[in-house]
Amino acid sequence: MTSVVVLDYGSGNVRSAQRALERVGADVTVTADPAAVADADGLVVPGVGAFAACMEGLRAADAPRLIGRRLAGGRPVLGICVGMQVLFETGVEHGVVTQGLGEWPGTVERLTADVLPHMGWNTVDASPDSVMLAGLDDAYFYFVHSYAAREWQLVPDVSSRVPRASARVSWTTYGAPFVSAVENGPLWATQFHPEKSGDTGAELLANWLRTLA
Repeated sequence: MTSVVVLDYGSGNVRSAQRALERVGADVTVTADPAAVADADGLVVPGVGAFAACMEGLRAADAPRLIGRRLAGGRPVLGICVGMQVLFETGVEHGVVTQGLGEWPGTVERLTADVLPHMGWNTVDASPDSVMLAGLDDAYFYFVHSYAAREWQLVPDVSSRVPRASARVSWTTYGAPFVSAVENGPLWATQFHPEKSGDTGAELLANWLRTLA
C-alpha cells in the first residue's frame, strides 16, 4: 500500500485530507516527524488561513528543510490551498509581505473579484497533457480562498545542458484568471481542495497516488 504523510504543522484540514486519501487506498499518517516525512512515498502539505501564519507553523516544524530535502531527491510533494501558496516566493496579505518557500518565483496576492472569498465550486482549465486532471475535463472543484498566484513566472532553462522541463499549469477564472493547479516534476499543488471535492477530488488524488507507485 502506498504510504502518504499529511504534514501536521498546526494548519487545519489534516483529518479531511487523511480521510480523502484513505478513501482512494493510501496508507496515511498525520505527523511532522522528520523520519516519517522523509520515508513516505508521498507528502501532502495542507494549509488553511493566512499565508504568514502557515509559514510560521511550517518553520516551527522545520518543514522548509524537510520539503526541500524531499524535492531535492525527486520525492513527491502535494500542496493544497495555502499549502500551494507558500510554495511561491512571497505572499502579500493586508500589506504584509511574507517570504514563502521559494520553490516557484512569483507572489501570492489578493484576487481581483467583486466578492471575496471565492467560495464554492468552479471549473479548472487544465494544462494540456495534465496527469493530475486526466479524465476530469469540465469537472468542478471546491475553492475557499481570497488570495492566489495571478501569474506564472517559472520558465524553462533552455540554456542548461539538461534543460528544465516546463511545468504543467492549470488556471481558473474568478474575476480574473489565477493559477489553480501546478505539476512541476515531483512537486504538485492545487489552489482548490480535492479533499472537499467529492468524487472528483477523489479521482484527482487517485491520479496522484498512481504516480507514487
